[in-house]
Amino acid sequence: MSAARANLTKFAWLSIAAAVVTIALKFGAYLLTGSVGLLSDAAESIVNLVAAFVALLALHVAAQPADDDHHFGHSKAEYFSAVVEGLMIFVAATFILYTSVQRFLDPQPLENVGIGLAISVGASVVNGLVALVLLRNGRRHNSITLVADGKHLMTDVWTSVGVVLGVLLVALTNWERLDPIIAFAVGCNIIWTGWHLIRESVDGLMDKAIDSERAAAITEVLARHTGPEIAYHGLRTREAGHKVFGSLHVTVPGDWTVQAGHDLTEEIETDLRATIPDLDMSVHLEPREDPRSYEAGVERPAGLFPQE
Repeated sequence: MSAARANLTKFAWLSIAAAVVTIALKFGAYLLTGSVGLLSDAAESIVNLVAAFVALLALHVAAQPADDDHHFGHSKAEYFSAVVEGLMIFVAATFILYTSVQRFLDPQPLENVGIGLAISVGASVVNGLVALVLLRNGRRHNSITLVADGKHLMTDVWTSVGVVLGVLLVALTNWERLDPIIAFAVGCNIIWTGWHLIRESVDGLMDKAIDSERAAAITEVLARHTGPEIAYHGLRTREAGHKVFGSLHVTVPGDWTVQAGHDLTEEIETDLRATIPDLDMSVHLEPREDPRSYEAGVERPAGLFPQE
């Protein structure tokens, strides 16, 4: 396990600590006010806690090096964390929607609104700060687990803002049914977040190609190594958690020595790793004069092949 990847677990512990604090604060706010909107907000924080523990496990597994049974490492473990988090979000949303419908049919007055909202705002500040830390480090280390957890926490912040404003309006207007209406809207928003997390995870498990920004960086490196006698084709990429895998074909003159071809591929792979540190690229060297070196649709060098 590399030190950099192992250190990512400290962010999962930070997320766990934040979830424990916000659960206590938000349930306290619910008990003080009786607001089902604040209860829905607290229920989502329980999901945050479960998701943080799953993220901790996923980060630990993903950081393990390749072994006899997993030749390409364990980086895809991060996608399972995001899937579990998405499913947990659906569970929380179901509870929120059910509770909000019950309260809409049987509205209840709110109490101690001022102090309850102040506590909820404090919990949101905690979540917001932790979300920013997770998102920044998740993108820096290309960790879908930290990014997913950060996005979920940031969604929780906006959910809390909506709940706080809604409860404040209830207190000002005395329209008690507004509270469960807001809670229902929160539940729908949480379902949308869960759907996005699951969809992104499925994309990763299906070996989705890397994003256009990193693909452009790869082609820029390859362009520096091409010339009149050197070309490439068949570039393919896929993501697996924090790891990126790729393959490509490089055509060179057939009379090159093995040493010359090896030196070129080493230079290409070294430059690619300098650009994308977690990239594992396989380069297949081929003689440019051999028709078998070209895929269908790939332009062949003019003048090398007799007219068929």
